[in-house]
Amino acid sequence: MNQAIKRVWVALTMMFVVCLAGLSYIQFFSAEKLADNSLNKRQLYREFDLPRGAILVDGKPIAESVPTDDGQFTYQRKYNNPKEYAHLTGYYSLANGSTHLESDLNSWLTGSSSDLVFDRLTAMFTGKKAEGASVELTIDGDLQKKAYEMIPDGLRATIVVTDPKTGDILAMASKPSFDPNELAVHSTVKAAENMKKLTNVKGLSVYGNPAIDTPIWPGSTFKILDVVTGLESGKFDRTTPIKNPSSLDVGAGPPITNFGEGICGQRAEATLDFIFTQSCNTPFAGMYLELGEKPFADVAERFGFGQQLEIPLNVRPSVFPEGRAKSQYARAVIGQDETKATPLQMNMVAMAIANDGVIMQPNLVKKVIAPDLRVIEEPKPKPFSTATTPEIANEVAEMMAGPIASGTAMNARVPGVDLRVKTGTAETQREDANGTELFNSWMTGFAPGDDPQVAITIAIEDVPYNTGHNTAGSLMKKMTEAVFNK
Repeated sequence: MNQAIKRVWVALTMMFVVCLAGLSYIQFFSAEKLADNSLNKRQLYREFDLPRGAILVDGKPIAESVPTDDGQFTYQRKYNNPKEYAHLTGYYSLANGSTHLESDLNSWLTGSSSDLVFDRLTAMFTGKKAEGASVELTIDGDLQKKAYEMIPDGLRATIVVTDPKTGDILAMASKPSFDPNELAVHSTVKAAENMKKLTNVKGLSVYGNPAIDTPIWPGSTFKILDVVTGLESGKFDRTTPIKNPSSLDVGAGPPITNFGEGICGQRAEATLDFIFTQSCNTPFAGMYLELGEKPFADVAERFGFGQQLEIPLNVRPSVFPEGRAKSQYARAVIGQDETKATPLQMNMVAMAIANDGVIMQPNLVKKVIAPDLRVIEEPKPKPFSTATTPEIANEVAEMMAGPIASGTAMNARVPGVDLRVKTGTAETQREDANGTELFNSWMTGFAPGDDPQVAITIAIEDVPYNTGHNTAGSLMKKMTEAVFNK
């Protein structure tokens, strides 16, 4: 054979093998990944002509596919009570793909899950269209509605309510919100116009859920973990006298000070109960200087900081920093510096204390229902981590009665309900248009103290101190009343 022809033949053969290998890889190994990609418009076009499964709350659809006669597709995705659930459902859009539960539950909703292979085969032989499964959420519709409606318009705020014994998420509502129906329209031009409008809404991201996607400074709610660290060390107990200076030099930057409007300054030395109830800063910074970074980091990790979590939505890990200077860690242990937490994370902290030190896996899915109404999946409660011992959890639970009784959370008190909480105020280093300093305001806790039924977390971003403190307390009070019908 001519040498030149031989080289061409070898080259063509190699190219053929490469192409065959590439096609085989795509066909057999990447097919499912490509099909589930939210940017795969071809897959979306195919799915829009199928009866997509519903997302249910209390047996009623909050997202469903309804027949349409607009001439483009057989079905139109419809969202009921859309703003209450937008940060959970996300959207299913021809122009913008899918987000949140519409994306993460896609294999069930489209019927492409391996759990529904028999249904697909039946549809193929009968000539019927394959239907997707419906997914019922753990959300309590009444609590979700009340949580959303009680958040004042104009605030960037989140409320999370869970069952600490099972991990079930009963409510997860945030403002500002949006209407996913505006993005689910079949007209890509209209969807693009609506998306542009939504991107101009201050404080809103249609791509994220503030409860799980936006870690912010947790402020003094992190002191729950400080108390656990101190008690576990054996060097501190609830009666140990602890130095409580009005300011503490930590080696660099401005000294750490106690809140000027509180009563921390009344005692130069105080017990752990007092400094926790009144949320003093300097004693906890001093505790870090005595114990060092490692025990605080260990406790933070056990409580969920830095951990990957799916509910099944992907939760962005909260952060307790590494490799910081001593002065920075002194601020990190009071919920500042690079310590950042999502509202769900601080709810998990409350869950741990309420449940004898065990955090149950947070979960949004109650059950998955096939088109023939058989239940194909029903997640069971399972532990996420053991955060601390039952003995220490119970001590901290007793301490969390203090802020309600005589401390920073008296405005959240509900007569007849034994509510246990910790407040938090975090500096943001930002100001509003009038030059007023802005803070993150928090409250996290559980009730009732002797047999916890719910863990509740309130997070409010970028507000003046009085607005945040008063609103967090009001929301905690109203949410507790809603749970216990007070």
